[in-house]
Amino acid sequence: MSQGQQQRPQEPIKYGDVFSVEGELAEKPVAPRDAAMMQTAENALMGQIQRGGAASMMQSAAMRNERAGFVGHSDVNDVANYQGVSVTETEMPGRRIITEAIGGQTVRDFDQRAPLVQSPPPVFQQVDAGITIGEALEATALSCGQKPVEWSDAAAIQAAEVRATGRTTITPGGVAAAAQSAATINARMTKDEDKTKLSDVLADATSKLPADKPATRKDAEGVTGAEMRNDPLLTTHPAGVAASVAAAARLNQQNNTKNKKES
Repeated sequence: MSQGQQQRPQEPIKYGDVFSVEGELAEKPVAPRDAAMMQTAENALMGQIQRGGAASMMQSAAMRNERAGFVGHSDVNDVANYQGVSVTETEMPGRRIITEAIGGQTVRDFDQRAPLVQSPPPVFQQVDAGITIGEALEATALSCGQKPVEWSDAAAIQAAEVRATGRTTITPGGVAAAAQSAATINARMTKDEDKTKLSDVLADATSKLPADKPATRKDAEGVTGAEMRNDPLLTTHPAGVAASVAAAARLNQQNNTKNKKES
């Protein structure tokens, strides 16, 4: 093998390679759906994906694992899937401590400066209501915003809008209509830099929906099916619309189960 030829990794990147964790989690390879769940959790609490946070580190590791063939783009670890991921904050004078955890084990914590006078939290921080479909679409704009809009994206966004609003038709001037228009125009273009990106369509998605609702498992299944049916390879993007809605649905289900046990 020449020096310039890159050697294929012999083992996947595991959680123990990225974070100071122990037990079963440490031996699990980082999977794309795990990263999507953490991205959604970060966005729900802080309004954006944190640079250097757990989500970005997991996304980088998951992409390498997928390229090397150790995981599939739709894989999720049972620790993350069944024990959950979480992003919580502890308020202190002038600052707040953000703690990110997987399966109950802390993987990252860091301080953020905060105003001494606390401002009202945005709507997406109201955990009791759950993460809405609109918020999941906005999470896609952050996690996969530079991806050009394709027919599979437009189909997934349309399915998401229909489920959020409860209507059988798309809203004129809404996110689904914008996505369909973008996919049509992008299909005629050859350079990706000239194409409309997901962030152009999904930024402030909640304000463009006439109605919204917390994402459920059935919503995720419907959006995933729409994205797959309209993809040439019958797959979904690991950080795309379907992944974000699915991650939101998992987090909502986990929170509902936790609340029932505590009540």
